[in-house]
Amino acid sequence: MPPQRIFALPRQQSLLLPAVINPFVQETKLSKADIIKCVLLGIFLVPIRGILLSLVLMITWPVAVITTFKHPLKGSVEPMTGWRRFMCRRVMAPLGRAYYFAMGFRVVVKGKQVSSREAPILAVAPHSTFFDGIVCIVAGLPSTVSRVENLATPIFGRCVRCLQPVLVSRERTDSRKNTIREIEKRAKSEGVWPQVLIFPEGTCTNRSCLITFKLGAFIPGVPVQPVIMRYPNKLDTVTWTWQGFSSKTLLLLTLCQLYTTVEIEFLPPQIPTEEEKKSAPLFASTVRRVMAEALGVPVTDHTYEDCRLMISAGELTLPMEAGLVEFTKISRKLNLKWENVQKELEGFAVMASSCKGGRISIQEFARFLKLPINPALEELFALFDRDGDGTIDFREYVIGVTMLCRPANTEDVLRMAFKLFDTDEDQRITRLEFSALMRSALGVSDLNMTKLFKEIDADASGFISFAEFEAFALTHPEYAKLFTTYLELQRYQALKGSGDEGPEGPEGPEEEALLQGPGPADQGSDSTSDKKDD
Repeated sequence: MPPQRIFALPRQQSLLLPAVINPFVQETKLSKADIIKCVLLGIFLVPIRGILLSLVLMITWPVAVITTFKHPLKGSVEPMTGWRRFMCRRVMAPLGRAYYFAMGFRVVVKGKQVSSREAPILAVAPHSTFFDGIVCIVAGLPSTVSRVENLATPIFGRCVRCLQPVLVSRERTDSRKNTIREIEKRAKSEGVWPQVLIFPEGTCTNRSCLITFKLGAFIPGVPVQPVIMRYPNKLDTVTWTWQGFSSKTLLLLTLCQLYTTVEIEFLPPQIPTEEEKKSAPLFASTVRRVMAEALGVPVTDHTYEDCRLMISAGELTLPMEAGLVEFTKISRKLNLKWENVQKELEGFAVMASSCKGGRISIQEFARFLKLPINPALEELFALFDRDGDGTIDFREYVIGVTMLCRPANTEDVLRMAFKLFDTDEDQRITRLEFSALMRSALGVSDLNMTKLFKEIDADASGFISFAEFEAFALTHPEYAKLFTTYLELQRYQALKGSGDEGPEGPEGPEEEALLQGPGPADQGSDSTSDKKDD
Protein backbone atom coordinates (compact mmCIF):
# COMPACT_ATOMS: atom_id res chain seq x y z
CA MET A 1 0.00 0.00 0.00
CA PRO A 2 1.52 3.39 -0.96
CA PRO A 3 2.17 6.04 1.68
CA GLN A 4 -0.40 8.73 2.27
CA ARG A 5 0.29 12.46 2.22
CA ILE A 6 -1.04 14.44 5.13
CA PHE A 7 -2.82 17.72 4.46
CA ALA A 8 -4.57 18.11 7.85
CA LEU A 9 -1.38 19.39 9.43
CA PRO A 10 -0.89 19.00 13.20
CA ARG A 11 0.30 22.14 14.93
CA GLN A 12 2.41 22.68 18.04
CA GLN A 13 -0.08 23.88 20.64
CA SER A 14 2.27 26.50 22.10
CA LEU A 15 2.45 28.32 18.76
CA LEU A 16 -1.30 28.56 18.23
CA LEU A 17 -3.01 31.95 18.42
CA PRO A 18 -3.25 33.57 21.89
CA ALA A 19 -6.50 33.87 23.83
CA VAL A 20 -6.46 37.64 23.20
CA ILE A 21 -5.31 38.66 19.73
CA ASN A 22 -4.77 42.37 20.37
CA PRO A 23 -4.46 43.63 23.97
CA PHE A 24 -3.32 47.08 22.76
CA VAL A 25 -6.58 48.33 21.28
CA GLN A 26 -9.29 50.29 23.09
CA GLU A 27 -12.70 49.62 21.61
CA THR A 28 -14.98 51.91 23.63
CA LYS A 29 -17.89 53.08 21.48
CA LEU A 30 -19.93 56.06 22.57
CA SER A 31 -23.64 55.87 21.85
CA LYS A 32 -25.69 58.99 21.24
CA ALA A 33 -27.07 58.68 24.78
CA ASP A 34 -23.51 58.53 26.19
CA ILE A 35 -22.49 61.63 24.23
CA ILE A 36 -25.57 63.61 25.34
CA LYS A 37 -24.99 62.57 28.96
CA CYS A 38 -21.31 63.58 28.81
CA VAL A 39 -22.17 66.97 27.33
CA LEU A 40 -24.88 67.76 29.90
CA LEU A 41 -22.79 66.65 32.88
CA GLY A 42 -19.64 68.18 31.47
CA ILE A 43 -21.18 71.65 31.30
CA PHE A 44 -21.37 71.65 35.12
CA LEU A 45 -18.67 69.17 36.22
CA VAL A 46 -15.69 70.14 34.06
CA PRO A 47 -15.45 73.81 35.23
CA ILE A 48 -15.96 72.84 38.88
CA ARG A 49 -13.40 70.04 38.73
CA GLY A 50 -10.98 72.25 36.82
CA ILE A 51 -11.10 74.84 39.62
CA LEU A 52 -10.69 72.17 42.33
CA LEU A 53 -7.73 70.58 40.53
CA SER A 54 -6.04 73.97 40.17
CA LEU A 55 -6.46 74.67 43.89
CA VAL A 56 -5.00 71.28 44.85
CA LEU A 57 -2.02 71.78 42.52
CA MET A 58 -1.42 75.28 43.91
CA ILE A 59 -0.99 73.72 47.34
CA THR A 60 0.80 70.55 46.21
CA TRP A 61 3.58 72.15 44.18
CA PRO A 62 5.11 74.33 46.97
CA VAL A 63 4.83 71.39 49.40
CA ALA A 64 6.70 69.18 46.92
CA VAL A 65 9.36 71.87 46.44
CA ILE A 66 9.91 72.16 50.19
CA THR A 67 9.97 68.37 50.66
CA THR A 68 12.60 67.80 47.97
CA PHE A 69 14.65 70.97 48.58
CA LYS A 70 18.38 70.17 48.27
CA HIS A 71 17.66 66.44 48.36
CA PRO A 72 19.78 64.69 45.67
CA LEU A 73 18.27 62.34 43.11
CA LYS A 74 21.54 61.09 41.64
CA GLY A 75 24.80 59.82 43.02
CA SER A 76 24.79 58.51 46.58
CA VAL A 77 21.06 58.78 47.24
CA GLU A 78 19.68 58.05 50.70
CA PRO A 79 16.02 57.41 51.60
CA MET A 80 14.03 60.33 52.94
CA THR A 81 13.82 60.37 56.72
CA GLY A 82 12.58 62.67 59.46
CA TRP A 83 10.53 65.67 58.42
CA ARG A 84 10.86 64.90 54.70
CA ARG A 85 9.30 61.47 55.13
CA PHE A 86 6.63 63.00 57.36
CA MET A 87 5.78 65.54 54.63
CA CYS A 88 5.46 62.74 52.07
CA ARG A 89 3.26 60.47 54.16
CA ARG A 90 1.16 63.00 56.05
CA VAL A 91 0.87 65.86 53.55
CA MET A 92 1.67 64.78 49.98
CA ALA A 93 -0.35 61.52 50.17
CA PRO A 94 -3.58 63.27 51.34
CA LEU A 95 -3.08 65.95 48.66
CA GLY A 96 -2.76 63.17 46.09
CA ARG A 97 -6.06 61.68 47.28
CA ALA A 98 -7.66 65.13 47.06
CA TYR A 99 -6.37 65.49 43.48
CA TYR A 100 -7.99 62.23 42.33
CA PHE A 101 -11.14 63.02 44.33
CA ALA A 102 -11.38 66.32 42.45
CA MET A 103 -11.32 64.36 39.19
CA GLY A 104 -14.26 62.28 40.42
CA PHE A 105 -12.48 59.05 41.38
CA ARG A 106 -14.05 56.75 43.95
CA VAL A 107 -11.37 54.43 45.35
CA VAL A 108 -12.20 50.98 46.74
CA VAL A 109 -9.32 49.24 48.51
CA LYS A 110 -9.36 45.49 49.14
CA GLY A 111 -6.87 43.33 50.96
CA LYS A 112 -4.04 44.55 53.17
CA GLN A 113 -0.75 46.12 52.19
CA VAL A 114 2.20 44.55 54.03
CA SER A 115 5.32 46.37 55.20
CA SER A 116 8.49 46.80 53.17
CA ARG A 117 10.20 44.19 55.35
CA GLU A 118 7.58 41.58 54.46
CA ALA A 119 7.45 42.44 50.74
CA PRO A 120 9.95 45.03 49.48
CA ILE A 121 8.37 45.12 45.99
CA LEU A 122 4.81 45.85 44.88
CA ALA A 123 3.96 44.46 41.40
CA VAL A 124 0.91 46.23 39.94
CA ALA A 125 -1.12 44.95 36.97
CA PRO A 126 -2.85 45.34 34.64
CA HIS A 127 -1.37 48.67 33.60
CA SER A 128 -3.98 50.31 31.39
CA THR A 129 -3.99 54.08 31.85
CA PHE A 130 -2.16 57.19 33.08
CA PHE A 131 -4.72 57.25 35.90
CA ASP A 132 -3.02 54.15 37.38
CA GLY A 133 -0.78 56.53 39.33
CA ILE A 134 -3.51 56.52 41.96
CA VAL A 135 -2.09 53.24 43.27
CA CYS A 136 1.05 55.16 44.36
CA ILE A 137 -1.13 57.43 46.50
CA VAL A 138 -3.03 54.51 48.05
CA ALA A 139 0.22 52.62 48.75
CA GLY A 140 1.69 55.54 50.70
CA LEU A 141 4.03 56.99 48.07
CA PRO A 142 6.49 54.10 47.57
CA SER A 143 9.47 54.43 45.23
CA THR A 144 8.73 53.91 41.55
CA VAL A 145 10.67 53.38 38.33
CA SER A 146 10.51 56.49 36.17
CA ARG A 147 12.15 57.96 33.09
CA VAL A 148 14.58 60.81 33.70
CA GLU A 149 12.53 63.00 31.34
CA ASN A 150 9.54 62.88 33.73
CA LEU A 151 11.43 64.98 36.26
CA ALA A 152 11.41 67.92 33.86
CA THR A 153 7.60 67.94 33.57
CA PRO A 154 6.18 71.18 35.02
CA ILE A 155 4.59 70.73 38.47
CA PHE A 156 4.23 66.93 38.19
CA GLY A 157 8.00 66.50 37.85
CA ARG A 158 8.47 67.95 41.32
CA CYS A 159 5.80 65.61 42.70
CA VAL A 160 7.58 62.63 41.13
CA ARG A 161 10.74 63.63 42.99
CA CYS A 162 8.90 63.01 46.27
CA LEU A 163 8.69 59.33 45.33
CA GLN A 164 12.51 59.11 45.06
CA PRO A 165 12.15 57.12 41.83
CA VAL A 166 14.64 54.69 40.34
CA LEU A 167 15.58 56.66 37.23
CA VAL A 168 15.83 55.16 33.75
CA SER A 169 17.68 56.90 30.93
CA ARG A 170 17.18 55.66 27.37
CA GLU A 171 20.29 57.50 26.24
CA ARG A 172 22.67 55.51 28.44
CA THR A 173 23.59 51.99 27.36
CA ASP A 174 24.14 50.85 30.95
CA SER A 175 20.79 52.25 32.15
CA ARG A 176 19.03 48.89 32.39
CA LYS A 177 21.87 47.35 34.40
CA ASN A 178 21.98 50.34 36.75
CA THR A 179 18.20 50.27 37.18
CA ILE A 180 18.18 46.60 38.19
CA ARG A 181 21.12 47.19 40.54
CA GLU A 182 19.28 50.07 42.24
CA ILE A 183 16.03 48.08 42.56
CA GLU A 184 17.97 45.20 44.11
CA LYS A 185 19.75 47.55 46.51
CA ARG A 186 16.46 49.04 47.74
CA ALA A 187 14.65 45.70 47.85
CA LYS A 188 17.36 44.19 50.08
CA SER A 189 17.67 47.16 52.45
CA GLU A 190 15.55 45.35 55.09
CA GLY A 191 13.01 48.13 55.43
CA VAL A 192 15.39 51.12 55.26
CA TRP A 193 13.98 52.10 51.86
CA PRO A 194 10.22 52.25 51.27
CA GLN A 195 8.67 49.64 48.99
CA VAL A 196 9.42 49.81 45.26
CA LEU A 197 6.27 49.89 43.10
CA ILE A 198 6.62 48.49 39.59
CA PHE A 199 4.24 47.95 36.67
CA PRO A 200 5.88 44.77 35.33
CA GLU A 201 3.97 44.76 32.01
CA GLY A 202 5.95 47.81 30.94
CA THR A 203 3.21 49.25 28.72
CA CYS A 204 -0.53 49.91 28.75
CA THR A 205 -3.06 47.26 27.67
CA ASN A 206 -6.85 47.06 27.57
CA ARG A 207 -7.01 44.81 30.70
CA SER A 208 -8.32 41.85 28.68
CA CYS A 209 -5.26 39.77 29.64
CA LEU A 210 -1.88 39.98 31.37
CA ILE A 211 1.01 40.27 28.93
CA THR A 212 4.61 39.22 29.60
CA PHE A 213 6.08 40.63 32.81
CA LYS A 214 9.44 42.39 32.63
CA LEU A 215 11.94 40.84 35.04
CA GLY A 216 13.12 43.89 37.01
CA ALA A 217 10.77 43.23 39.94
CA PHE A 218 11.75 39.57 40.18
CA ILE A 219 15.55 39.54 39.70
CA PRO A 220 16.25 40.49 43.36
CA GLY A 221 14.54 37.25 44.44
CA VAL A 222 12.70 38.88 47.37
CA PRO A 223 9.01 38.55 48.33
CA VAL A 224 6.68 40.47 46.01
CA GLN A 225 3.17 41.64 46.87
CA PRO A 226 0.88 41.52 43.81
CA VAL A 227 -1.53 44.44 43.46
CA ILE A 228 -4.36 44.21 40.94
CA MET A 229 -6.41 47.10 39.54
CA ARG A 230 -9.94 47.14 38.16
CA TYR A 231 -12.10 49.90 36.69
CA PRO A 232 -15.62 48.42 37.01
CA ASN A 233 -17.46 51.25 35.28
CA LYS A 234 -20.30 50.95 32.77
CA LEU A 235 -18.54 53.32 30.37
CA ASP A 236 -14.79 52.88 30.00
CA THR A 237 -13.24 56.36 29.88
CA VAL A 238 -9.82 55.44 31.28
CA THR A 239 -8.19 52.82 29.03
CA TRP A 240 -5.25 54.40 27.22
CA THR A 241 -3.65 52.07 24.69
CA TRP A 242 -1.79 52.25 21.39
CA GLN A 243 -5.02 52.21 19.39
CA GLY A 244 -7.93 54.22 20.75
CA PHE A 245 -8.80 57.55 22.32
CA SER A 246 -6.07 60.12 22.95
CA SER A 247 -5.06 61.08 26.49
CA LYS A 248 -6.85 64.45 26.20
CA THR A 249 -10.10 62.81 25.08
CA LEU A 250 -9.95 60.29 27.93
CA LEU A 251 -9.28 63.01 30.49
CA LEU A 252 -12.23 65.07 29.24
CA LEU A 253 -14.57 62.05 29.18
CA THR A 254 -13.52 61.09 32.71
CA LEU A 255 -14.14 64.59 34.03
CA CYS A 256 -17.64 64.42 32.51
CA GLN A 257 -18.62 61.36 34.61
CA LEU A 258 -20.45 61.67 37.94
CA TYR A 259 -17.75 59.43 39.39
CA THR A 260 -15.22 56.86 38.22
CA THR A 261 -14.67 53.78 40.34
CA VAL A 262 -11.25 52.17 40.72
CA GLU A 263 -10.66 49.01 42.74
CA ILE A 264 -7.19 48.33 44.15
CA GLU A 265 -6.69 44.89 45.68
CA PHE A 266 -3.60 43.84 47.61
CA LEU A 267 -3.07 40.09 47.23
CA PRO A 268 -1.02 38.00 49.71
CA PRO A 269 2.76 38.36 49.19
CA GLN A 270 4.41 35.80 46.94
CA ILE A 271 7.55 34.36 48.51
CA PRO A 272 9.93 32.89 45.92
CA THR A 273 11.11 29.32 46.22
CA GLU A 274 14.82 28.52 45.96
CA GLU A 275 14.29 27.65 42.31
CA GLU A 276 12.44 30.92 41.67
CA LYS A 277 15.21 32.91 43.36
CA LYS A 278 17.60 31.50 40.77
CA SER A 279 15.17 32.00 37.86
CA ALA A 280 13.55 35.43 37.56
CA PRO A 281 11.40 34.35 34.54
CA LEU A 282 9.96 31.47 36.60
CA PHE A 283 9.15 33.77 39.53
CA ALA A 284 7.60 36.34 37.18
CA SER A 285 5.46 33.63 35.58
CA THR A 286 4.24 32.42 38.99
CA VAL A 287 3.25 35.92 40.13
CA ARG A 288 1.56 36.67 36.80
CA ARG A 289 -0.47 33.44 37.02
CA VAL A 290 -1.66 34.30 40.54
CA MET A 291 -2.72 37.78 39.43
CA ALA A 292 -4.44 36.49 36.27
CA GLU A 293 -6.45 33.98 38.31
CA ALA A 294 -7.54 36.71 40.73
CA LEU A 295 -8.58 38.91 37.80
CA GLY A 296 -10.19 36.07 35.84
CA VAL A 297 -8.27 36.88 32.64
CA PRO A 298 -5.88 34.83 30.45
CA VAL A 299 -2.16 35.43 30.01
CA THR A 300 -0.44 36.03 26.66
CA ASP A 301 3.17 36.41 25.51
CA HIS A 302 2.77 39.91 24.08
CA THR A 303 5.23 42.54 25.20
CA TYR A 304 6.33 46.13 24.51
CA GLU A 305 8.25 44.89 21.45
CA ASP A 306 4.89 43.97 19.89
CA CYS A 307 3.93 47.63 20.21
CA ARG A 308 7.09 48.64 18.36
CA LEU A 309 6.22 46.15 15.62
CA MET A 310 2.70 47.63 15.47
CA ILE A 311 4.21 51.06 14.83
CA SER A 312 6.50 49.59 12.15
CA ALA A 313 3.51 47.88 10.52
CA GLY A 314 1.65 51.19 10.39
CA GLU A 315 4.67 52.89 8.81
CA LEU A 316 4.72 50.14 6.17
CA THR A 317 1.02 50.89 5.38
CA LEU A 318 -0.11 47.63 6.98
CA PRO A 319 -2.86 47.50 9.63
CA MET A 320 -1.15 48.13 12.98
CA GLU A 321 -2.39 44.85 14.45
CA ALA A 322 -0.52 43.01 11.66
CA GLY A 323 2.67 43.49 13.71
CA LEU A 324 1.39 41.51 16.70
CA VAL A 325 3.26 38.21 16.96
CA GLU A 326 3.51 37.53 20.74
CA PHE A 327 7.13 38.60 20.61
CA THR A 328 8.21 36.91 23.85
CA LYS A 329 7.13 33.48 22.64
CA ILE A 330 8.28 33.89 19.05
CA SER A 331 11.70 35.25 20.02
CA ARG A 332 12.27 32.49 22.58
CA LYS A 333 11.08 29.53 20.52
CA LEU A 334 12.54 30.66 17.19
CA ASN A 335 15.65 32.37 18.59
CA LEU A 336 14.84 35.70 16.92
CA LYS A 337 15.76 39.21 17.96
CA TRP A 338 13.51 42.23 17.44
CA GLU A 339 15.61 43.42 14.51
CA ASN A 340 15.16 40.03 12.80
CA VAL A 341 11.39 40.16 13.18
CA GLN A 342 11.24 43.74 11.93
CA LYS A 343 13.22 42.72 8.84
CA GLU A 344 10.74 39.91 8.21
CA LEU A 345 7.93 42.44 8.62
CA GLU A 346 9.44 44.55 5.85
CA GLY A 347 9.54 41.50 3.57
CA PHE A 348 5.96 40.62 4.47
CA ALA A 349 4.84 44.19 3.73
CA VAL A 350 6.22 43.92 0.18
CA MET A 351 4.22 40.72 -0.32
CA ALA A 352 1.07 42.10 1.30
CA SER A 353 1.17 45.57 -0.27
CA SER A 354 -1.87 44.86 -2.44
CA CYS A 355 -3.82 42.97 0.24
CA LYS A 356 -6.55 44.37 2.44
CA GLY A 357 -6.29 43.67 6.13
CA GLY A 358 -2.62 42.62 5.99
CA ARG A 359 -3.35 38.97 5.16
CA ILE A 360 -1.96 37.17 2.10
CA SER A 361 -4.07 34.84 -0.04
CA ILE A 362 -2.56 32.11 -2.19
CA GLN A 363 -3.00 34.36 -5.23
CA GLU A 364 -0.80 37.10 -3.73
CA PHE A 365 1.64 34.45 -2.48
CA ALA A 366 1.99 33.05 -6.01
CA ARG A 367 2.24 36.53 -7.53
CA PHE A 368 5.05 37.52 -5.16
CA LEU A 369 7.02 34.36 -5.96
CA LYS A 370 6.32 34.87 -9.68
CA LEU A 371 4.90 31.35 -9.87
CA PRO A 372 1.59 29.86 -10.96
CA ILE A 373 -0.59 28.07 -8.44
CA ASN A 374 0.47 24.41 -8.57
CA PRO A 375 0.48 21.46 -6.12
CA ALA A 376 3.93 22.30 -4.73
CA LEU A 377 2.96 25.92 -4.11
CA GLU A 378 -0.38 24.91 -2.57
CA GLU A 379 1.39 22.60 -0.15
CA LEU A 380 3.94 25.27 0.79
CA PHE A 381 1.09 27.74 1.37
CA ALA A 382 -0.68 25.16 3.58
CA LEU A 383 2.46 24.86 5.71
CA PHE A 384 2.40 28.63 6.34
CA ASP A 385 -1.37 28.80 6.87
CA ARG A 386 -1.41 27.51 10.46
CA ASP A 387 -5.10 28.13 11.19
CA GLY A 388 -6.30 26.90 7.79
CA ASP A 389 -8.32 30.03 6.99
CA GLY A 390 -6.89 30.34 3.48
CA THR A 391 -4.70 33.37 4.29
CA ILE A 392 -1.30 34.03 5.87
CA ASP A 393 -0.86 36.76 8.47
CA PHE A 394 2.49 38.13 9.60
CA ARG A 395 2.71 35.84 12.63
CA GLU A 396 2.22 32.77 10.44
CA TYR A 397 4.72 34.17 7.94
CA VAL A 398 7.46 34.60 10.59
CA ILE A 399 6.91 31.08 11.93
CA GLY A 400 6.84 29.61 8.42
CA VAL A 401 9.98 31.34 7.19
CA THR A 402 11.93 30.58 10.37
CA MET A 403 10.83 27.00 11.06
CA LEU A 404 10.24 25.69 7.53
CA CYS A 405 12.04 27.70 4.88
CA ARG A 406 15.33 28.65 6.49
CA PRO A 407 16.10 25.07 7.66
CA ALA A 408 15.62 24.01 4.03
CA ASN A 409 18.46 26.33 3.00
CA THR A 410 21.24 23.88 3.89
CA GLU A 411 24.13 23.57 1.47
CA ASP A 412 23.17 19.97 0.66
CA VAL A 413 19.61 20.96 -0.24
CA LEU A 414 20.77 23.91 -2.32
CA ARG A 415 23.35 21.82 -4.19
CA MET A 416 20.71 19.19 -4.90
CA ALA A 417 18.36 21.88 -6.23
CA PHE A 418 21.21 23.38 -8.27
CA LYS A 419 21.90 20.01 -9.88
CA LEU A 420 18.25 19.75 -10.91
CA PHE A 421 18.79 22.78 -13.13
CA ASP A 422 22.38 22.09 -14.17
CA THR A 423 21.56 19.21 -16.53
CA ASP A 424 24.94 19.21 -18.32
CA GLU A 425 26.85 19.39 -14.99
CA ASP A 426 29.08 22.29 -16.02
CA GLN A 427 28.57 24.06 -12.64
CA ARG A 428 26.39 26.79 -14.11
CA ILE A 429 22.75 27.14 -15.08
CA THR A 430 21.97 28.59 -18.47
CA ARG A 431 18.74 30.37 -19.33
CA LEU A 432 17.67 27.34 -21.37
CA GLU A 433 18.28 24.90 -18.49
CA PHE A 434 16.49 27.22 -16.05
CA SER A 435 13.44 27.72 -18.25
CA ALA A 436 13.13 24.01 -19.10
CA LEU A 437 12.80 22.93 -15.45
CA MET A 438 10.71 25.90 -14.33
CA ARG A 439 8.21 25.25 -17.11
CA SER A 440 7.99 21.49 -16.63
CA ALA A 441 8.20 21.39 -12.84
CA LEU A 442 6.32 24.48 -11.70
CA GLY A 443 4.55 25.72 -14.83
CA VAL A 444 6.20 29.13 -14.81
CA SER A 445 5.42 31.34 -17.81
CA ASP A 446 8.22 32.61 -20.06
CA LEU A 447 7.65 36.19 -18.84
CA ASN A 448 7.92 35.37 -15.12
CA MET A 449 10.77 32.95 -15.81
CA THR A 450 12.78 35.73 -17.46
CA LYS A 451 12.21 38.09 -14.52
CA LEU A 452 13.16 35.39 -12.02
CA PHE A 453 16.31 34.44 -13.97
CA LYS A 454 17.45 38.07 -14.04
CA GLU A 455 16.91 38.38 -10.28
CA ILE A 456 19.10 35.35 -9.59
CA ASP A 457 21.74 36.27 -12.21
CA ALA A 458 23.15 39.10 -10.12
CA ASP A 459 26.13 39.89 -12.37
CA ALA A 460 24.05 39.71 -15.60
CA SER A 461 26.48 37.17 -17.06
CA GLY A 462 23.76 35.16 -18.77
CA PHE A 463 24.15 32.15 -16.50
CA ILE A 464 23.70 31.39 -12.79
CA SER A 465 26.62 30.21 -10.66
CA PHE A 466 26.13 28.25 -7.44
CA ALA A 467 27.20 31.32 -5.43
CA GLU A 468 24.43 33.38 -7.06
CA PHE A 469 21.94 30.54 -6.61
CA GLU A 470 22.85 30.23 -2.91
CA ALA A 471 22.75 34.00 -2.30
CA PHE A 472 19.28 34.23 -3.85
CA ALA A 473 18.01 31.28 -1.79
CA LEU A 474 19.27 32.83 1.45
CA THR A 475 17.39 36.07 0.79
CA HIS A 476 14.33 34.28 -0.63
CA PRO A 477 13.97 31.23 1.66
CA GLU A 478 10.52 30.37 0.31
CA TYR A 479 12.07 29.09 -2.94
CA ALA A 480 14.34 26.56 -1.21
CA LYS A 481 11.37 25.12 0.66
CA LEU A 482 9.36 25.15 -2.57
CA PHE A 483 11.95 23.00 -4.34
CA THR A 484 12.15 20.49 -1.46
CA THR A 485 8.35 20.32 -1.44
CA TYR A 486 8.41 19.68 -5.20
CA LEU A 487 10.95 16.89 -4.75
CA GLU A 488 8.80 15.32 -2.00
CA LEU A 489 5.77 15.44 -4.28
CA GLN A 490 7.79 13.76 -7.04
CA ARG A 491 8.97 11.12 -4.60
CA TYR A 492 5.43 10.54 -3.39
CA GLN A 493 4.18 10.09 -6.95
CA ALA A 494 6.99 7.63 -7.67
CA LEU A 495 6.23 5.63 -4.53
CA LYS A 496 2.52 5.69 -5.29
CA GLY A 497 3.15 4.49 -8.83
CA SER A 498 5.41 1.65 -7.74
CA GLY A 499 3.23 0.66 -4.79
CA ASP A 500 6.22 0.69 -2.42
CA GLU A 501 5.65 1.40 1.20
CA GLY A 502 8.36 4.03 1.43
CA PRO A 503 11.04 3.81 4.06
CA GLU A 504 10.81 7.11 5.92
CA GLY A 505 9.44 10.64 5.88
CA PRO A 506 11.13 13.50 4.04
CA GLU A 507 14.67 14.49 4.85
CA GLY A 508 15.47 17.30 7.26
CA PRO A 509 13.56 18.65 10.26
CA GLU A 510 10.00 19.60 9.26
CA GLU A 511 7.12 21.16 11.12
CA GLU A 512 4.83 18.44 9.82
CA ALA A 513 5.54 15.02 8.34
CA LEU A 514 4.72 15.48 4.67
CA LEU A 515 5.06 11.80 3.92
CA GLN A 516 3.87 9.04 6.19
CA GLY A 517 4.48 5.37 5.60
CA PRO A 518 1.99 2.79 6.82
CA GLY A 519 4.45 0.73 8.85
CA PRO A 520 3.90 0.22 12.60
CA ALA A 521 6.97 2.23 13.52
CA ASP A 522 5.79 5.19 11.53
CA GLN A 523 2.23 5.00 12.81
CA GLY A 524 3.32 4.92 16.41
CA SER A 525 5.87 7.71 16.26
CA ASP A 526 5.30 11.45 16.68
CA SER A 527 5.61 13.74 13.72
CA THR A 528 9.07 15.23 13.50
CA SER A 529 7.45 18.52 12.57
CA ASP A 530 7.06 21.50 14.89
CA LYS A 531 8.69 19.63 17.76
CA LYS A 532 10.94 22.35 19.12
CA ASP A 533 10.96 22.03 22.89
CA ASP A 534 8.83 24.53 24.77
